[in-house]
Amino acid sequence: MQSLIVEGSAPIGGRVKISGNKNAALPMIAALLLTDEETTLHNVPDILDVRTMLDIAGELGAEFTFENHTLVFRCPKVRTTKISRELCSRNRTSILFAAPLLARCGQAELHPPGGDVIGRRRLDGHFYGLCKLGAAMTGDLTYRFDAPEGLSGRELFLDEASVTATEQILIAAATARGRTTLYNAAGEPHVRDLAEMLNAMGAKINGAGSNTIEIDGVEKLHGCTHTIVGDHIEAGSFLALGAATGGEITVEGTQVRHYWMLRRVFERLGLRMELHPGHIFLPGEQDPQIECDFGGHIPQISDGPWPQYPSDMMSCTIVAATQCRGSAMFFEKMFESRIYFADRLISMGANAIVCDPHRVVVTGRAQLHGVTMSSPDIRAGMAMVIAALCARGESTINSAEVIYRGYENLVEKLSGLGAKIREVKS
Repeated sequence: MQSLIVEGSAPIGGRVKISGNKNAALPMIAALLLTDEETTLHNVPDILDVRTMLDIAGELGAEFTFENHTLVFRCPKVRTTKISRELCSRNRTSILFAAPLLARCGQAELHPPGGDVIGRRRLDGHFYGLCKLGAAMTGDLTYRFDAPEGLSGRELFLDEASVTATEQILIAAATARGRTTLYNAAGEPHVRDLAEMLNAMGAKINGAGSNTIEIDGVEKLHGCTHTIVGDHIEAGSFLALGAATGGEITVEGTQVRHYWMLRRVFERLGLRMELHPGHIFLPGEQDPQIECDFGGHIPQISDGPWPQYPSDMMSCTIVAATQCRGSAMFFEKMFESRIYFADRLISMGANAIVCDPHRVVVTGRAQLHGVTMSSPDIRAGMAMVIAALCARGESTINSAEVIYRGYENLVEKLSGLGAKIREVKS
């Protein structure tokens, strides 16, 4: 176990370069099993979740080197179609190996995936997609898929715009017979990036980034070289840090189109930022006043499927709101347990009311003070770090390894911005 010791109220500011998109890298690693040729990925974040996906790929027979954010990967032969329970339990994207195993071998056996404790996270979209494409599924606590005759394309409609279910179907349909048309697909930047990598491997995918995607199956995929886009959630987290501490921050490695909704939400909190090609500038020493809705009503900030506000940004944005004058309601629609992390902020002195599992009202500006707390999930953990950095006194954040699943070199990046933070064994 690892803990972070944070001394609050230190001046924050400077430049920080974001890492490659975590949620693009993880499905890409699974998708690389579709070919027996060598593939090179650049800008791969060196985080625990990436290491877990590589551990699974290695168990299945892949050979790879991973150095300096470059992954050179090849799987000439799949050694087994079964993934151990322990490896499956380490993260949620372990379920994404079902599609490439079916494509390569006609069968796959997995166990329930792990991941963040943020409420029930359905797998129905995965099972629906794979079974409609021709796989037979058996089992309850162990998932076994069989498609001895291969997969065949068809029209599919997801009952929710699930990111990982969309990715599962993209991977499965890339080498299925015929055309697959996927309606109500997720359109997040990492879904689009996965599709671009698959197309570089020879797939024929059109419409990625929209809610309708067409995939014309091809007989075989080949290797490629691809560079992963920057992580817009990591960028947003550092911008929330600047907003909460009043620091002037420049975030490098961004694409303008990924941040339009983020800018709009920050504007509602009274915060200005400038979007430029390749970087975002957040001015320092702002005195943010939350913007009321028309008629003087308390504004509601909600998450939703892309291009709405990302659920992964809600925790850090709530912390930023504690340092803005005025009130706002945050409505977490997608996960029923994510909002409970606000209890930690209340223990630090935040003026917040948790209305129910999905809603919290925050009134600022609040003077936070240091406490000892534990991280329940990746994004709440980062939010706690931000809260500790703008608090008075020292805070201890336990279970720091949970945060490291999604943030690379976090202590080094924060220290480079002036934060007083150190890691200790606990």
